[in-house]
Amino acid sequence: MGLVHVQNVMSNELAKRVFFTRPPEPPHEFLLNDPTNSIFIGITKRFSVPFTWTFANLTNPHLAVVGITGSGKSFFVKTFLLRANYIWGTNAIIVDWAGEYKSWVKQSGGTIVSLGKGDYINLMDLSGMKPLDRSKQIMNSLDILTDLQGFPEQRRLTAEAIEQSYVNAGFALAAVPDPNKDAPTLKDVSRLLEEKLQEGTYEYPAELENAVYRLRQFSREGQDYFARKSTIDLAKLSSSGLVDIDLSGLPDEKFRALAAFFILQTLKEKMRAEGWSSAKGLKAIIVLDEAWKVASDDRSDAITIIREGRKYQFGLIVASQNPTDVNEAIFSNVGTTVMLRIRFEKFMDYLQGSLNFSNFIRGEIGKFGVGQAAVDLSFQTSIQFPSVFVIDRVVGEVPLDVYTITLINVLNEDEFGDKELQKEYYFEKISLSSKFAENNLDVEVADRIFKAMEEKNRSIDIRSLAETMRALNISKDIVIKFFRSLGIPEKIISRIFASIS
Repeated sequence: MGLVHVQNVMSNELAKRVFFTRPPEPPHEFLLNDPTNSIFIGITKRFSVPFTWTFANLTNPHLAVVGITGSGKSFFVKTFLLRANYIWGTNAIIVDWAGEYKSWVKQSGGTIVSLGKGDYINLMDLSGMKPLDRSKQIMNSLDILTDLQGFPEQRRLTAEAIEQSYVNAGFALAAVPDPNKDAPTLKDVSRLLEEKLQEGTYEYPAELENAVYRLRQFSREGQDYFARKSTIDLAKLSSSGLVDIDLSGLPDEKFRALAAFFILQTLKEKMRAEGWSSAKGLKAIIVLDEAWKVASDDRSDAITIIREGRKYQFGLIVASQNPTDVNEAIFSNVGTTVMLRIRFEKFMDYLQGSLNFSNFIRGEIGKFGVGQAAVDLSFQTSIQFPSVFVIDRVVGEVPLDVYTITLINVLNEDEFGDKELQKEYYFEKISLSSKFAENNLDVEVADRIFKAMEEKNRSIDIRSLAETMRALNISKDIVIKFFRSLGIPEKIISRIFASIS
């Protein structure tokens, strides 16, 4: 037996010693909510308490989801949307920047809107709004996406032409529109400006020419994605179940952002028009995934939805690899932050500084595997316990089938210190299947690639994967395109093809 050692300790020294600390997890009554009115997420790591999410005791129903590619972001979002629909009948509108959710929505029986691939949105559709209000929204979008705000005369000309187009179509600018009337399009606006230019009487022709050019980029043949009659009923967008707005077919970030702004504007007005109801839960959830242009600008309607969504039972989910891409007004005001695997120390610094979690939690996040997460809950009332806790794994409706692509045998060990690289890339099977389809690889070829990966315990190094694909007579160009779609750095792709035939 050991000896008992007696020591004289001053009271001020004793006060510095922490004998008992509260575990980093809220009490179970804040985690385990009514299962008929909450969404099951997973089991907490510390005390194995089932965590069911509800916004009843949170500041708002909005979520930020951050984590690297393959950490389980989309798996969490899909699980959340399915369970919200099951529990509350919640509708979901996904603003899908890269077409990542398209296959899943299709398999789930949802609606796909493929802009740039056969579907169109008329930017001037009113959906019950007064033409004057829609005109202001269009101008706001153009201000954000172009430098129009810096040219007051061009801005005035454009705004006047938009309003005149509505008047010419038989609308009163300040009146609720007749739903049976067809709205004008951007082509009508461009036509008015061009006619004014052709008259040759305008005092500042250069300003008018530039105004014509700005609008023409969105209305010329082949790029008139927002200047034709809409192929979807925008008025029903928030009540159509599961809807994926696939923006991957649009030519660049500017076009995608314009579509996203318009969708948010329409949903915001719909939200306000519907008002509050006594129904439980959420009427609709809007998902912005990697939509950095939309989520970062403080003039975005995403911020309005964040501020007003609770009283109208609308929720917003913002998902991103980079938390600093999300506007501070959004990030600091969401009621729930879900942190999966974080790649860069600067992102971890930002999260820890914003959410004020402990170094213990930071260390846990640094060790996360796929689907493991730390959750921060922003409660309505002051609390005397940690608001950030760890769940062992997000428990989804289907198993989290994860396939791993590693960079071993491509780089030297010391090169893994490069902060632009990660050793492993994780993909859900459904996401990887979508990538195969997007790169025109048929199901049989995809199955053979999956089989090769499964023979190696669902993990394969990237050189072996390239060799497998080439052995299946997949061209070098398609393999390169496929790797790029996975987010593999160019330096890795170049090194692989420098060493294989």
